[in-house]
Amino acid sequence: MDWKLLGSTFFAILIAELGDKTQLATLSLAAGSASRWTVFLGSALALVVTSAIGAFLGGVLGRWISPIWLRRAAGATFLVMGLLFLLRRPEG
Repeated sequence: MDWKLLGSTFFAILIAELGDKTQLATLSLAAGSASRWTVFLGSALALVVTSAIGAFLGGVLGRWISPIWLRRAAGATFLVMGLLFLLRRPEG
């Protein structure tokens, strides 16, 4: 096992997920529920499934597209999304 890759993946996902909409949704579901462990298991399983999909697609796309171009495309997508959010007119 590549421990360096495991650690960097763990910390990258941990930092990315802190305070995002997934964590806020989990927080609100747990606040309105008598069973916090059920909410935890549901949200943990959802994160595992989405991570599995991402890892699978990354492996498949990595066979045809260079990893550097995948990173560039992901970075460009985040930049475009960020600009769209910044330039979006407030509703109301």
